[in-house]
Formats: sequence, structure tokens, C-alpha cells
Amino acid sequence: MNYFIFLLSLHQWIEADRKLFHLINGTWHTPFLDAVMPFIRNPYTWSPLYFFLLLVVLIHFRWRGFWWIVFFLITFAIADQLSVEVFKMFVQRLRPCHDPIVAPTDRLLISCGGQYGFPSAHATNHFALAMFMFLSFRRYTGKWLVVVFAWAFLISYAQVYVGVHFPGDILAGMCLGSAIGLFTGYIFARFISLQPVCRSSSP
Repeated sequence: MNYFIFLLSLHQWIEADRKLFHLINGTWHTPFLDAVMPFIRNPYTWSPLYFFLLLVVLIHFRWRGFWWIVFFLITFAIADQLSVEVFKMFVQRLRPCHDPIVAPTDRLLISCGGQYGFPSAHATNHFALAMFMFLSFRRYTGKWLVVVFAWAFLISYAQVYVGVHFPGDILAGMCLGSAIGLFTGYIFARFISLQPVCRSSSP
């Protein structure tokens, strides 16, 4: 009986996920967003921002900044490997563009990508980095740092909009990525943390 209830709940969740996908991908669209969203979800779009951030951290925090970069890259590597090589291969949920029920009406704005989409690697990676940055920078930036979560959400939402992920893939990636960023951010803050380089004042 419990197994039957689980299957029924899973079926209802999948149907609700498909309906929300159709709203985001097929109803809530405009020509402007059709042009912008593929650009937003492209990782190369943000490469200059990543480079600038790493450079500023290295210059401002020196050796602690070096270790921040190491943890930043470790956070990304863990998130990417767990989402792609572990969870996607274990769950094996088809992307919308490979789902025989959804694919015929999928407004696919980019190439489809791999066969499986749960969880979204984009969502996992960016929410892991967002959480790590929030934990490591919050003493310097305060509440304004929540913008990194808005940035991660925008990139994740774009994955649904362009037709390569279900909203459920994004939600799972958000949760997984946040947990990973929480772990690496805690380790970094506990054993290293960021402190600006002290410069002696001239006499």
C-alpha cells in the first residue's frame, strides 16, 4: 500500500512538473526573452565575471585568496561530478527534449544536450558556488550578497525556458548545490576564512 501511494504521488508530481514546464517554456515567453535566455544560461557569458572575481580575491586577500580560489574550484568540481556522474546516471530522468510526451511541444531554443536531466548541472553548480560565496563573503558584504542566489536562480530558470530541463530538475539542483556549497563554505570559513591584507601606514 505504501509503495502504491508513493507511485501515485510520484506520478502526480511528474504531471505537475510537466505542466509547469509547459507554462514556462510554452506560455510565459516573449521574443525578448527568447533572445536573452540562451545567452544567460551559457557558461561562457559569465567567464569574464569569474575571472574578475578570482583576480580581485587573489589581490585583496593574497594567500587566503589563493585558498579561496582552490575551494571555489573544488566546490564547482564536486557539484558538477555529483550532478552529472552520480545522480543523473542513478535517476535517469529524461530531459524534456527527450521525453516522448513533452518533446513534441518543447520550444527548444538550444541544442538538447545529454539524455538525462535530473538534477540540472547548471542549477547544482551555480547554487553551490552561490552558497559558497555567500558563506565566505558575508562578513564583508552583508545582506546584499543574496544577489548571488538571484543570479544562480536566473541561470537555472533559463534552463527551463530554453527547453532543456524540467522545473523539478532545477529544484533538485538548487537543493543539492546549496548543500554542497554549505559544506565547502563551512570548511573554508572554519579553517581559513578571508581576511584582507593589512598594509602598514606610512610614518
